[in-house]
Amino acid sequence: MKGSTHFAIGVIIGGAAAAVYPFSLTNAAMYMSVAGFSALAADLDGPSLLSSGLGKVSKLLRELGLWIGILMLASIGYFYFTEGNVYPELTSIAVMIAILGMVTKEGVVRNALVSVIGIGFLYTGLQSGLNWLMGFGLFVAWVPWLKHRGMSHTIWAVILWGAIGAGLENHLRIEGIMMVATAGYASHLLADTLTPSGIKWFYPLYKKSIKLN
Repeated sequence: MKGSTHFAIGVIIGGAAAAVYPFSLTNAAMYMSVAGFSALAADLDGPSLLSSGLGKVSKLLRELGLWIGILMLASIGYFYFTEGNVYPELTSIAVMIAILGMVTKEGVVRNALVSVIGIGFLYTGLQSGLNWLMGFGLFVAWVPWLKHRGMSHTIWAVILWGAIGAGLENHLRIEGIMMVATAGYASHLLADTLTPSGIKWFYPLYKKSIKLN
């Protein structure tokens, strides 16, 4: 299912929460933001609405790595043939950069960029003593490396996300944040259950996909 559809469902959940819980513009914005993001979070495990921007950056980094490596090798070759100078350290670095630029898949670079963001959240959580932020950072750093519609599309991920939402609710002191976060994340899994391939809700305990035609 498209990321835009998941996001729309999340926003609707946030809007419903704004109608149920004590209303204020700040709370309503928070409900819709948390629910919308939660409805997209499971797709951090693959190319999606969340990672498409990073995909463009990763492609640029890949091309830059390739051409920087080639230019470095060309410069080293020029100095060798004109001056007879050899630079083994620079040559090694240039070769590695060029090889990485040639063989690294775009998805690997993208995943690394997402993980760096997650590590940043994890570090901030450690520095501030916020367990929920540490959990969020670990989630963001870990999920990009998972198989698409794998562990991030299970009931265990919903429970983990609910725990993160509970910590955020306690931190913000806004009633209902945990509920909208959990509902937003669960809505993603429910929507994917309606697709032909379904998802493995109880993986790895039950490895077959569950789908509703």
